[in-house]
Parts: sequence; C-alpha cells; structure tokens
Amino acid sequence: MLSKKPVEVDFLLAALRFSAEKHTNQRRKDEDASPYVNHPIAVATLLAEIAGVRDLRLLAAAVLHDTVEDTPATFEDLEREFGPTVRRLVEEVTDDKTSPKGERKRSQIEHAPHLSRDAKLIKLADKVCNVRDVAESPPKGWPLERRREYLDWAANVVAGLRGVDPNLEARFDEVLRRGRKSLGLEA
Repeated sequence: MLSKKPVEVDFLLAALRFSAEKHTNQRRKDEDASPYVNHPIAVATLLAEIAGVRDLRLLAAAVLHDTVEDTPATFEDLEREFGPTVRRLVEEVTDDKTSPKGERKRSQIEHAPHLSRDAKLIKLADKVCNVRDVAESPPKGWPLERRREYLDWAANVVAGLRGVDPNLEARFDEVLRRGRKSLGLEA
C-alpha cells in the first residue's frame, strides 16, 4: 500500500499546477517559443539544486514569481491559495508593470539590496536563468547590443543581491562569463 503524500508536497504541486494554468498560453521569446512555465520551474529547480533550498513556501513562490506580473492572477489569489508568506515573496520580486520599462529596470537595481533574503534568492535564480537564456537562446530579433545591455543590467541587479548564497552567486558569475564569451564580449 502506498503511503499518502505529505501535505507539503501537495502544497508545492498546487503551486506548480497554478503556475502552469496561469501561463498556459504563454511562450518564452526564444526562437523555439518554449512554454513559459519552464522558466519558473527552472528558477525553483536552481534554488533547490544549487542553493539547497528545502522551504516549500520559498520554492512555491519561485514557481509563482511571474504569475501576477505576466498573467491575470492577483496577489489576493496567491494569498488565498498559498498564504501570506508566498504572497509577500511574490510581491517583493514583482515589477510594477504600470511604470515605464526603463524605470522598472532602474527600480530593480535600486531595490535589490533591500529585498528579504528569500526574495533575493528568487531574484538571483531568476537572473541566472534569464542570463543563460539571453546568451544561449535569445529572444527572437534581439541584436547583439541589446543582449549585451541585458547582461550588463542583470549584473547590476545581482550586485545588490550578493551575500545571499555563494553557490548561486558563483553559478550566476559562470553563466554571465559564458554568456559574455558567447557574445564575443570576453576572450
């Protein structure tokens, strides 16, 4: 007889299901137009595998980190389904889409040092994944200069996140170095 799954696992699976449902029709901007939900899963996976995160609320927030920013989901939805801790973490890493893009980018750099430890972990894992994607499978139509600018901006955001997890920071540094090399920006 199989034992019943722990409630904690059910919580993480519910977050995965919610994220998948909310991102159902979204695709990444890469050439293959890969399913968007692969990105938040990759962020949570990095946290578990590289940073050793075992806190299921933190992993759930990682899986849900783009739902309010990029789907019709609301912070209230997240709190109702996953509680105030997950809501707070997602709020910390969510851009204000009503602000112009340049202002949002500047705001991420300015606010990075002031995020909670858990929000810094999510933001750092997100930047690792995004830098890897921009370098290896860039958004369709992005010229070299725009890719370079993205890598430089991400490095500036991560500068404010430093001190949160040495393994994740080392992974970012390696991905950034490889990305710059692949773009011909480093020898």
